[in-house]
Amino acid sequence: MTAASADAVPARPQPDQQLDQHLDTVDRAAATPDESLPYAELGLKPDECQRIRDLLGRRPTAAELAMYSVMWSEHCSYKSSKVHLKKFGDRVTDEMTEHLLVGIGENAGVVDIGDGWAVTFKVESHNHPSFVEPYQGAATGVGGIVRDIISMGARPVAVMDQLRFGDVDHPDTARVVHGVVSGVGGYGNSLGLPNIGGELVFDGSYQGNPLVNALCVGVLRHEDIHLANASGAGNKVVLFGARTGGDGIGGASILASETFEDGVPAKRPSVQVGDPFMEKVLIECCLELYAAHVVEGIQDLGAAGISCATSELASNGDGGMHVWLDDVLLRDPTLNAGEILMSESQERMMAVVRPEKLDEFLAITGKWDVETAVVGEVNDSGRLTIDHHGQRIVDVDPRTVAHEGPVYERPYARPAWQDALQADTTVAAGLARPSSGEELRATALRLLASPNLASPAWVTDQYDRFVQGNTALAQPDDGGVVRVDETTGRGVALATDANGRYGKLDPRTGAQLALAEAYRNVATTGAKPLAVTDCLNFGSPEHPDSMWQLVEAIEGLADACQELGVPVTGGNVSLYNGTGEPGQIDSAIHPTPVVGVLGVLDDVRTAVPSGWQRAGLAVLLLGATADELDGSAWAEVEHGHLGGLPPRVDLAAERSLASVLVGAREQGLAEAAHDLSEGGLVQGLLEASLRFGVGVTADLAAVTARDGVSPFAALFSESTARVLVAVDPAREAELVSAAEAAGVPVARVGETGGEAVVVSGGFDGGTFEIALDEAREAHEGTLPRIFG
Repeated sequence: MTAASADAVPARPQPDQQLDQHLDTVDRAAATPDESLPYAELGLKPDECQRIRDLLGRRPTAAELAMYSVMWSEHCSYKSSKVHLKKFGDRVTDEMTEHLLVGIGENAGVVDIGDGWAVTFKVESHNHPSFVEPYQGAATGVGGIVRDIISMGARPVAVMDQLRFGDVDHPDTARVVHGVVSGVGGYGNSLGLPNIGGELVFDGSYQGNPLVNALCVGVLRHEDIHLANASGAGNKVVLFGARTGGDGIGGASILASETFEDGVPAKRPSVQVGDPFMEKVLIECCLELYAAHVVEGIQDLGAAGISCATSELASNGDGGMHVWLDDVLLRDPTLNAGEILMSESQERMMAVVRPEKLDEFLAITGKWDVETAVVGEVNDSGRLTIDHHGQRIVDVDPRTVAHEGPVYERPYARPAWQDALQADTTVAAGLARPSSGEELRATALRLLASPNLASPAWVTDQYDRFVQGNTALAQPDDGGVVRVDETTGRGVALATDANGRYGKLDPRTGAQLALAEAYRNVATTGAKPLAVTDCLNFGSPEHPDSMWQLVEAIEGLADACQELGVPVTGGNVSLYNGTGEPGQIDSAIHPTPVVGVLGVLDDVRTAVPSGWQRAGLAVLLLGATADELDGSAWAEVEHGHLGGLPPRVDLAAERSLASVLVGAREQGLAEAAHDLSEGGLVQGLLEASLRFGVGVTADLAAVTARDGVSPFAALFSESTARVLVAVDPAREAELVSAAEAAGVPVARVGETGGEAVVVSGGFDGGTFEIALDEAREAHEGTLPRIFG
């Protein structure tokens, strides 16, 4: 039921003397300047609390302190990363803005994909809540990113998830894995959104700090873009959706802004509880509100709840706002003002509505049975004021809460252990390399069955990848592809990537490699890469080692985006992912900059899958191979080794390669394309063969001779800018000509057919063979055996 109409706004409560004794009002705060404040329990530092006093000219009320604490948290304010994130904007070129409709600073970026269509997409983290309560932490992470997309005026059409857990053998890993996977699937499936891809990684560095990143993409027409701000004096502020409860009070904002170390204030508030069926109704309700043109803007309520929504709307507008907190519909009537403001109860939205449109607005929310309350009004005061029980409990400049919080230039320095780590190469460590056919075969099978290279089907089969009927490609393809326009077939491709091991060896290069791989994976589908979103997962910004890793990654990513001509449209920073002693090599997670790339296809029916579907195709390797095994899957699986330098980044080669792949799709040359990354060439051959059950016979001779590498390096090196492409032999010369014209090295390495992967070329024994049935058992059996 709706709680108000345009002609029947609830009477405002009058001051109650008995209640006033218990309320920390603005007047009382001014009269009691020396009253102690629980700022430390709320995550504020002493100097930050003093800054609030200076801004207000008095001590803050309890409600104001609650608002500032959540909005000035690391998660909401980006106070440690903001000064460095500006580099993304500083390095934007005209080429990068050609398709950009909305960039950094809004709920999500928006990109023009042609024919009047736009897409909005974003990736965010829900890491710390997912360790405390894995199911709800992951589920509400999906719900939150979906609401960001709704708030831009778009219909969500797909999700992806990027999951990183601790060691598979650790006794706590199964708890987190089962909860997170169930939460992602349970929420996304209930919303009817296909999950078209993502990542699954296991590493001991994530043991106490799993990473649960979620991406959502939505579609809209250009004219339907909406931005959230509170402008127009007299416009109503309307809260609608689920009622406000005690779940998640300060959840993401506080929980994600400090480590889980012993000795710090206890800050594990209850994790948010999600209701995907309420969110599904909210999606349809919001889209009808947009279509009826009855809203000026809609802001989702996620981290920091009403504190965030009111202060950001007012700060983004040209005036001020007044809120009557008594009119907020509550699940728990015992909540005090600070708790109402900080609550992160899910499935809530806040809209700004013209008075003459309010009845129509209420009719639509009533139709969808979405509870609604008018809780405030836009004014021209330039202030955000909030009353509770007839008393003024908040009187602040909204910009100081939402956008003008502290900005730190944290000290950072190259870690003392970094040089030794980079000097410990696979060669220096004397790691034994297989040489015979039998040894190479056994090594390939062990990598194929290792947790990080094994099939993620045990996870992805719990997600619906094809609901809505618009999915053209999904896991296990290199990129997910979704149709946007049913008439023309126009659509988008998405891929996300990161390699924390590379990031540990060199965070700048690691970030660039993440971008390069996601860019390449989008191109393998035949889509033209257009834009980037990122989720930067790092350790404590208060530790110079972790801060250096973050700065290096941002610098590297900004430079690489400029060189590839793709802008960062938005994203998220997740810090404090570490529990170890500062200054030690294992004090935090591996630096993990998750990078998502979006590309466009004019017709998704021509999207290129990652495996060959018939025998008799020529298999070409595009790109050159070097002896690059440091940080590789081989070093990890076979030797438990991490050291040296990651593969060299060649962004010019990546861009040339992508142009060949896009052209190959447009000309109908490529029947399959699979990028080479973790596990190298042999992993690519096996995965491409397993995709549709068609084998391949490969010969390494052309690669080893041209690139001067051993058969072992040819098979397991993780050199970048490489892709396997399957083409009809009758058109092979066309693809070779296109590659050569673009300066991309090309070599024929095999032919599809049979029921095995057969490899020959210069090693002892001459050849080795892995039957697809044996490969499938190794690839698909690992995770079910571990997690049941």
